[in-house]
Amino acid sequence: MKKIRELLSKIPLPMFQNPATLVNVLPLHGAIGESSRFSEALNMEGLEDKISAAFEGYNLKAVALEINSPGGSPVQSELIMRRIRALSEEKEIPVFAFAQDVAASGGYMLSLAGEEIYAHQASIVGSIGVIMAGFGFNKAIEKVGVERRVYTAGESKSTLDPFMPENKDDVAHVKDLQKDIHTFFKDMVKERREDKLKGTQKVMFSGKFWTGSEALKMGLIDGIGDIRSVCREKFGDKVKFQRMEKEKSFIKGLLGLSARRSSVADDIARTLETKALWSRFGL
Repeated sequence: MKKIRELLSKIPLPMFQNPATLVNVLPLHGAIGESSRFSEALNMEGLEDKISAAFEGYNLKAVALEINSPGGSPVQSELIMRRIRALSEEKEIPVFAFAQDVAASGGYMLSLAGEEIYAHQASIVGSIGVIMAGFGFNKAIEKVGVERRVYTAGESKSTLDPFMPENKDDVAHVKDLQKDIHTFFKDMVKERREDKLKGTQKVMFSGKFWTGSEALKMGLIDGIGDIRSVCREKFGDKVKFQRMEKEKSFIKGLLGLSARRSSVADDIARTLETKALWSRFGL
């Protein structure tokens, strides 16, 4: 029996003696909103499992958010951000956010889930504002001799109808909505960044966006750096990174079966809207 114990004592158990420090990487890439068969967007429904998985793992020390998003739906942005914060507090696992090319508008809102926010010096950060855009086709249908007939119950049911001339009451209503959403966004930034903000609110909340270097000066981020360099500085050179990738069938992806069913026209419109979001930042 003594010899058996001696033999067992000589067997190395490195995985138990020196477990690797784990940092789970949660990629948040893309516009925020509803997916189409041509493009996949970020939304709470699609990210729920990945977010939960990001807070699981042996010797997990932190979750790193890899953000590359021009924004989109403020509702989905907040739902994702709050879910990450809730799990961080529940599991007592810190979260660090890292902006890549863009963390703007709703993309910046996602970064607020982190205790600390980092970016590349050339990253685009900010755009703390609200935008709504559309087209007016009333003159176009006049030229082709089309008469449009609309019947509503409720005097404001046809608000912002693109086939009717712009109505000043509709514009005032939209601006009131935007003001409310903007206030909600500003309050969230103040809540999460607290005394870190250094710039004037008039400038920071104007809807402008800046490079990572300028965002650092205003306190919108905490430092310049990438996931590997920052996490190795915090947890050592032997830190292990694990990406939370979504499993997706090639055929389903090709056919767009992973997205909600909708018309091809709707999907094309959403794809163009997504392209427009990216193009604001030269991407």
